[in-house]
Amino acid sequence: MNKSLSSADNNVILRPRVEGKFLTVNDEKFYVRGVTYGTFQPDEDGFNFPAPNAIEKDFALISSFGINSVRTYTLPPLYLLDCAQKYDLKVLVGLPWEQHITFLDDENRVKNIEKQIRENVNSCKNHPAILAYTLGNEIPAPIVRWYGARRIEEFLKRLYLIGKQADPNGLFTYVNYPTTEYLNLSFTDFDCFNVYLESKEKLEKYLARLHNLSGDRPLVMAEIGLDSRRNGEEAQANSLDWQIRSVFSSGCAGAFVFAWTDEWWRGGFAIEDWDFGLTNRERSPKPALHAVSKAFQESPFPASENLPKISVVVCSYNGSATIRDCMEALQKVEYPDFEVIVVNDGSTDNLAKIVSQYPVRLINTPNRGLSNARNTGMEAATGEIVAYIDDDAYPDPHWLRYLAHVFMTTNHAGVGGPNISPAGDGVIADSIANAPGGPVHVLLTDEIAEHIPGCNMAFRREALLEVGGCDPVYRAAGDDVDLCWRIQQTGKTIGFHPAAFVWHHCRNSVKMYWNQQKGYGKAEALLEKKWSEKYNGFGHLNWSGRIYGKGLTLPLNSKKDSIFYGIWGTAPFQSIYQPMQDTLSAIPLMPEWYLFIASLLVISLFGFSWQPLFLAFPLSIALIFVIFVQAAASASKAVYKTAPETEFEKLRRWGLTTFLHLMQPLARLYGRLTHGLKPWRIRGINNLPVEFLVPKARGFSLWSENWKSNEDWVRLNEEKLIKLKVPVRRGGEFERWDLEARSGLLAACRGLFTVEEHGAGKQLVRLCCRIHYSKLGIVLFGVFATLALFAAFDNAFFAATILGLFSLSIRAMIIFDAARAVRNFAAVFLAEEIVVQPTAAASANSEESRETAKAQSVS
Repeated sequence: MNKSLSSADNNVILRPRVEGKFLTVNDEKFYVRGVTYGTFQPDEDGFNFPAPNAIEKDFALISSFGINSVRTYTLPPLYLLDCAQKYDLKVLVGLPWEQHITFLDDENRVKNIEKQIRENVNSCKNHPAILAYTLGNEIPAPIVRWYGARRIEEFLKRLYLIGKQADPNGLFTYVNYPTTEYLNLSFTDFDCFNVYLESKEKLEKYLARLHNLSGDRPLVMAEIGLDSRRNGEEAQANSLDWQIRSVFSSGCAGAFVFAWTDEWWRGGFAIEDWDFGLTNRERSPKPALHAVSKAFQESPFPASENLPKISVVVCSYNGSATIRDCMEALQKVEYPDFEVIVVNDGSTDNLAKIVSQYPVRLINTPNRGLSNARNTGMEAATGEIVAYIDDDAYPDPHWLRYLAHVFMTTNHAGVGGPNISPAGDGVIADSIANAPGGPVHVLLTDEIAEHIPGCNMAFRREALLEVGGCDPVYRAAGDDVDLCWRIQQTGKTIGFHPAAFVWHHCRNSVKMYWNQQKGYGKAEALLEKKWSEKYNGFGHLNWSGRIYGKGLTLPLNSKKDSIFYGIWGTAPFQSIYQPMQDTLSAIPLMPEWYLFIASLLVISLFGFSWQPLFLAFPLSIALIFVIFVQAAASASKAVYKTAPETEFEKLRRWGLTTFLHLMQPLARLYGRLTHGLKPWRIRGINNLPVEFLVPKARGFSLWSENWKSNEDWVRLNEEKLIKLKVPVRRGGEFERWDLEARSGLLAACRGLFTVEEHGAGKQLVRLCCRIHYSKLGIVLFGVFATLALFAAFDNAFFAATILGLFSLSIRAMIIFDAARAVRNFAAVFLAEEIVVQPTAAASANSEESRETAKAQSVS
């Protein structure tokens, strides 16, 4: 039983909460600047802490050095919590249990652990000094490996629910470490890790990895430190200085330095051969205490930084419903030198009236589309960095500081961050936040992005000007993807910072979500016309990086994640590896899967002519069931901002989210098909000489007196094919072909190059084109031809005729696809230069862009 109840019923102070990537106390962002405290030799009541007067002296000294939190490893007595409250310290309360043994083997032990967690939380819940509770600390890797990750995760989740039941408003976490980083503990309120790395570069890279594992939740370093006995006190001070600065600049919500004092009691003995403390055993400060105090005071960023000027550009068309949130939050951004430019893209609502109430620069233009609006903001910007945020988003107060930090410490041309849906937007918006199709980031590494969404992206202005800003053809979406690709095409990179986040309102009606996804489908079609080499035959974008975000629909037969344990479980960093999914498992995730199901339903109608075709109907129903189960399983993993209060409400949320998972591919499909992104689309040259219709391998040769290497010839032809909007794929390291050009879905041409050297820089370049038939085309042709024969043998001549026509049509498509592919290859190989005339739409948009620049008025 705890010794004091003096402050246990104090409900005046607001409990700590999670807000995005950070913690808040009394509704203000709270950066944890902490030290660990204990464990110490137990007193007569079994508490592993010093006497009250000793704690008073310690906490007074801790507070005087600017430290605002302490972490305990065992349940603190209430007099410790009262003392922490007196010195304005927050306590991360440890809830210890028998985690270093095979605890799950004994059901009575499991029940005792659960009982202990419940009683310990009840004994100090609601105390105003409590920051959060830890449900354990570093379950040994051999124990986790013994039971398997899932059993440990399930047990910790049970402890979490028990703790939440005892203290519903308390925050709960588990302190993990690199050897079991693979544990999925996303049910906790925030993540904690103990990390000891003595290299700044390695620590920063590992922090970036941990942030991606944590996703939208805060990350706290529960232990960092260095032993002064082995490394010396000066080395300890220097190491802790850069450790703390790296932790905060990476976007962590805080850190605890291990430890306050060298006095340390463990396993029934005083530990005498390690000196991790900021003070010695007599509480005399070491140099590390002063270094830690200074680093904490200057975190998350030093006040003396020479920061670049940033121009924040907000583009809006009829965004009056959300623009006020954006304007209000921008007034609270903590950054010394930035301007806000609002581009009113011909709005017909009262947007201009709302914006004029704030100290921002308002530019009114005719309605020319999002890309033109972004270009208008770029041209008007006076900062060396241009940061874009949508009118339905609003930034974290330190958004610009984190962006600027990356720009100042790297050569990245652009930097982005997460976008997180806020609570309070309603049930539908909360469900849409857990549905597919939202703005997500795609990362090549933990720190380098392939794509950052337009609602939260920033670029060096010179890099934007170099590529000409956004392409005006993208009036509502797709401009951010195109811009990222064009910047990377110049050889520059785009960075990502997990703490440079914005709050982003999701659509709050199903109809709005449908229209948004249709618009994204249109944007995909526009992107494919320009970046055909990045799309596969079905019309799907092949990202090089990994997609991060909520709401992704998961394949049912996804490959099992693999955990790298090391030999006999000895790896110090045991990571989880997610294998690439095979094409077959990804097919049901494609919007075109709905077309396939529709085709089967149409085929089943011909069952009235030949009954075996009725079998297509139950097959189509089975495939519909597959996508329903897939959607339902994905929706069951949703994490809502406001938890459902009843089982009925939980079921209703699940049903709505499942429906959105089913609806989103249909909306994307509609947008793709109506704007030309069809699986049967044709790319490249359409005119076909008759001889090309004979499907066979062909050879071509070209005499050149301008010497190039074999690789340069291949690269040159690749560039020409891309200019012709032909999807191109490079041959792999084990392939006997160099480039594959595809005109349609059912056949491609694979080209092999070689060069004959004739002296004096003269060359004869040879190209061998071989046809590569799609397995899909061969299967479809074979299936329909076989069905036609069976129908004919069964005297179902109408069905046989229809099926035969289907098979002949597929065969004709295969021949024409092959002929066009060879023709495309021959054309670019023999042509001096491929000149692509701009489309009428592109020309019109360019003209619109010029007219916008002339017509804009500044108020």
